[in-house]
Amino acid sequence: MLRWSVHLEGGPRRVNHAAVAVGHKVYSFGGYCSGEDYETLRQIDVHVFNTVSLRWMKLPPVRTGGHERAREVPYMRYGHTAVLLDDIIYLWGGRNDTEGACNVLYAFDVNTHRWFTPKISGNTPGARDGHSACVLGKAMYIFGGYEQLADCFSNDIHKLDTTTMVWSLINARGTPARWRDFHSATIIGTKMFVFGGRADRFGPFHSNNEIYCNRIKVFDTETNCWLTTPTTHPLPEGRRSHSAFSYNGELYIFGGYNARLDRHFNDLWKFNPEAFSWKKVEPKGKGPCPRRRQCCCMVGDRIILFGGTSPCPEQGMGDEFNLMDHSDLYILDFSPNLKTLCKIAVIQYSLEQSGLPHDIRWELAAMTTNSNISRPIFSSHG
Repeated sequence: MLRWSVHLEGGPRRVNHAAVAVGHKVYSFGGYCSGEDYETLRQIDVHVFNTVSLRWMKLPPVRTGGHERAREVPYMRYGHTAVLLDDIIYLWGGRNDTEGACNVLYAFDVNTHRWFTPKISGNTPGARDGHSACVLGKAMYIFGGYEQLADCFSNDIHKLDTTTMVWSLINARGTPARWRDFHSATIIGTKMFVFGGRADRFGPFHSNNEIYCNRIKVFDTETNCWLTTPTTHPLPEGRRSHSAFSYNGELYIFGGYNARLDRHFNDLWKFNPEAFSWKKVEPKGKGPCPRRRQCCCMVGDRIILFGGTSPCPEQGMGDEFNLMDHSDLYILDFSPNLKTLCKIAVIQYSLEQSGLPHDIRWELAAMTTNSNISRPIFSSHG
């Protein structure tokens, strides 16, 4: 019984950020907030959400004792990816208004909160943003994105072996997924499921003739082959800048944006890889408004969804450049227990709390007290 169980405001106001769940915490890296200064180079910011206390905190800046040490810390960016392998978060790609796109691999130790740049070799992917990154075993797979040097969309797959720290370009067989950016790629078993993103009707170069594919493409990591897949209905609308995650061997997508339809989404769809079929899911409770460029992280049986951007409601929906960046957070509970349902009822019906145990009152307060680290809303630049 899926249910939106928590809604809090006042977290980091962020768009196009990257986040990773580590135990009961979510680490969020960078992104942008409209109206902020992205011309001045500064360290990427790191926000941490504690899923027990439901509180955000911002990590202090890393002290850098010189130019060399400063290069170990990524600069502020958006459109990057972050993945967790053991106790290390690998951050790759993304861009900044001053420096452009990046292809340096940065590593963040979750135990010490220190950054370093691992020594790597092999065929490093070209600098880009809007790519996807996913992990299988000790390998990170990078797919697609918008390559800065080539000035075009990519449909290459690069693999980083984190045991040897060697990059390789995979010589994939089969009919590849189209060149695209701001899609999603999700590992289920040994296969990578690619959905959505922005592509161009005429090939890898951006000609302002955008298309939004709504069919799943599957890459088999064991055979390095793109598989031929059936088409079944219903299908979700094609979109970019959505969220994707897997739960119990199924793929879920939420939200996103389609420029051809001039539409933001807040729908939730479930894909079953065995039946190769989609189903629209309608969770109980009040969920997020339509948006794109948010983050979703799985913690146990719960999805932590935060940030993103939407059209300003008072200006009419759908203006590409009149957007409102969000500082909110929602929790989607896949199997809420009786205790959670009771707490939701206490909040929903404003029931008397004085007779409840202290720990329950503390949890109710956490569920209803907004964070206070968000910045005010500025005018957006899209």
